[in-house]
Amino acid sequence: MLARELAEADFHPRLPMHRRLYESLRGAILSRRLGPGERLPSSRDLAAELGLSRNTVLSALNQLLAEGYVEATIGSGTYVSHAIANAPVPIPVAVAREEARRRRNPGPGMLLSARGALLTGRRASEHVEIQPFAGQDDDYDGFPFKVWQRLQARQWRNARAELLDYDHGGGHPALRRAIADYLRVSRSVNVTPDQVLITPGTQQSLDLCARLLADSGDLAWFENPGYWAAERVLRGNGLQLRPVAVDAEGLAPSEDDFATRAKLIYVTPSHQYPTGVVMSLARRRALLEYAARTGAWILEDDYDAEFRYEGRPVASLQGLDDAGRVIYMGTFSKVLYPGLRIGYMVVPPAIAADMQTGLYDLHRPGQLLMQAALAEFIQLGYFASHIRRQRQVYAERRQRLTSVLREVLGEGIELSPVQTGMHLVVYLPAGADDVALAEECADAGLNVRPLSRYYLDAPGGRRGGLVIGYAYVKSPGIEPGARKLGAVLGRLFAPAPKARAKRGGVAARTAPRRVGVAG
Repeated sequence: MLARELAEADFHPRLPMHRRLYESLRGAILSRRLGPGERLPSSRDLAAELGLSRNTVLSALNQLLAEGYVEATIGSGTYVSHAIANAPVPIPVAVAREEARRRRNPGPGMLLSARGALLTGRRASEHVEIQPFAGQDDDYDGFPFKVWQRLQARQWRNARAELLDYDHGGGHPALRRAIADYLRVSRSVNVTPDQVLITPGTQQSLDLCARLLADSGDLAWFENPGYWAAERVLRGNGLQLRPVAVDAEGLAPSEDDFATRAKLIYVTPSHQYPTGVVMSLARRRALLEYAARTGAWILEDDYDAEFRYEGRPVASLQGLDDAGRVIYMGTFSKVLYPGLRIGYMVVPPAIAADMQTGLYDLHRPGQLLMQAALAEFIQLGYFASHIRRQRQVYAERRQRLTSVLREVLGEGIELSPVQTGMHLVVYLPAGADDVALAEECADAGLNVRPLSRYYLDAPGGRRGGLVIGYAYVKSPGIEPGARKLGAVLGRLFAPAPKARAKRGGVAARTAPRRVGVAG
């Protein structure tokens, strides 16, 4: 029996022979082909029968003995353990195979909780994560690789034991100080280093806030349209999301919204994601007043404010907060590179110690050597220089993209505000199907996202548009990509007027053609 199983079993080709014998004997015991109390052949007899060395057989039997499958009595022999008699009856082979097949290919959400099935029923990132609209590769050519490598190497050469441990103090002290200094100057944030917590990124910052500042079932206001990953995190923590409309002045709570008591309010006031609008001062003050009156926590996600191309930088919402209700969040993923996975929070002093405790107990943060290198990167001026260079590069790409789109589609095309950020929105005429248009763009080799998918409410309240990421597109790909996009959208917009040949001394011009809107 064992000889046949060893010959026919589907073992990994590199599995040692003693392990194969162990697996075969163990399977025979569990399936009751070798019953409790049954005596096994001696190691010499097994070795002779199977054509194996005695050491191989002894290794397999010793493993079975150590795990309790067999019992050995000196001078008597080796027997299948009587404890197997009390083990559950094995599942029939056919049933076991079907169960294994089902586990390998389960139906959607079959093995998850109800909340897990809700969150994973649609891979949000595949539909709404903004990517470079033209070209296959992200552009990181502007990143100072040599400087970054040198700073990391220096940290490793001088590594201290405490930098190899978990982070117990909310982040590397030098990095917390550098971030506090940077935010005070560049974003008008009221902050001391003790208020700064280093996290793996904005989603982890949001997760910590949702866990420590709200309970499952609590209400959270959420921008509509809004940032898909924030929506995933808040829903994943059991919060009930209330979509709050966004207009030209940013978050626009209605009287009905103000009548509710939100525990959390998620906003992107300096550059709303994805529409690009900036929250007005009046709206900011109204929101802060509501939070102070109701005890709501405002989660300010300042995800790409470093890249402002026109006018003075917009100050943070946190800088206006006198009641200590705003938690400010930022990340280095946009300004350096996504794989860095270092973000930060500025929390009110009243909860700083508790948030630090929660960060350590829930996330066990680390990467202190990387944090130390980043602190030097900021302190030595490389960070500010990198932002200046990339701001110029992105501004040029943004200008080229908008110029070509207006040239191809006409001056009447409506674009989102583009004074800040790394993407823009092309708004479509009423009734246009932005999902279908995004698919057409994909067929043309363009990667754009339908704006309608960023809304939480019913389809009737959604505005159609295409979200276009331009920052990581290599500059030579901007113009051909924009012209491809114009070719797809051309039927929806009147073309720019073009001069005809002069007749009778008067330059005749083509009238804009009338076009239908795709339904």
